[in-house]
Amino acid sequence: MLRFRYMPTLKKFAAVHDLVWKLFNTECSLSFGAIYKLNRAAALAEWRGLCTG
Repeated sequence: MLRFRYMPTLKKFAAVHDLVWKLFNTECSLSFGAIYKLNRAAALAEWRGLCTG
């Protein structure tokens, strides 16, 4: 966090990082492989949809 010289820049980064982390973070140890892969595919499709706008 020392790379950010201005607090607004840090807040913007933290907000985006939090959204992306929540989208892609799943506890793979708590789910079966097939379910995990389906969840990952859905998350990636949603991410691609957001990026293409």
